[in-house]
Amino acid sequence: MAQSQNKNLQKAKKEKNDEFYTQLCDIENELKHYKDHFRGKTVLCNCDLPHSNFIKYFEDNFQELGLKKLLHSGYDKENNTGDFRSAECIELLKQADIVVTNPPFSLFRQYVSQLVEHDKKFLIIGNQNAITYKEIFKLIKENKLWLGYGFSGGAGHFINHHYENYATATDKKEGMIRVSGVVWFTNLDHNKRHEDLILYKKYTPEEFPHYDNYNAINIDKTKDIPCDWKGAMGVPITFLHKYNPEQFEIVTFRKGDDDKDLTINGKPPYFRIIIRNTKI
Repeated sequence: MAQSQNKNLQKAKKEKNDEFYTQLCDIENELKHYKDHFRGKTVLCNCDLPHSNFIKYFEDNFQELGLKKLLHSGYDKENNTGDFRSAECIELLKQADIVVTNPPFSLFRQYVSQLVEHDKKFLIIGNQNAITYKEIFKLIKENKLWLGYGFSGGAGHFINHHYENYATATDKKEGMIRVSGVVWFTNLDHNKRHEDLILYKKYTPEEFPHYDNYNAINIDKTKDIPCDWKGAMGVPITFLHKYNPEQFEIVTFRKGDDDKDLTINGKPPYFRIIIRNTKI
């Protein structure tokens, strides 16, 4: 199932047909954690046509959130207008305080770069693997971007009629595609990122081997981070769901001293973020 789904996403990227429309319930579940950020602000949904659930959410909650203004734009394939990189859309971006949308995954690097260039607050959906992009990881390391609360089970159902839905029978929704590894990226502060990760395991060299080419131990699961290890540790990218910048320092990303991928007994694990516990 995962392999077939990945083929769908790769095909979508190649064809630039990766506009997976977001369910209203997923928008509501995430945005309820940020309501204080919106009072008196101008919000832009700049990858959204008028029927978008993002626009519906802000129209329905305009008064409750205390918004100043709601702006939106979206790519119109028939008229070839509304690209977020166009001059008219950039003018809308300049007026906005906060951008909230689900941009095309194939253009994620460019999209975030534009937001950073214009110094905007944002709450956007992306693929978890975007963490491995050097441009995105740099922002995470510098504490300029982090993960939001996220989707239930780490997967989302998006409205898209172009590809077959390979979800299991119990997790299948008509007219939608199930996409695993989707996350919310943001630079809006929220309570979850200030919660300490509870650590209970003790370090043992058998369970936490050192890398061949970097002075750090390997951690396969975030929940297994040892509570008594003061040195560097390599953790999976899913660690960022639990990352509290007041508890951990991000050192670097998956590279060894010789600029090669980290290895254990000659074999590289999947992408690793090198961290240190600053509270020991």
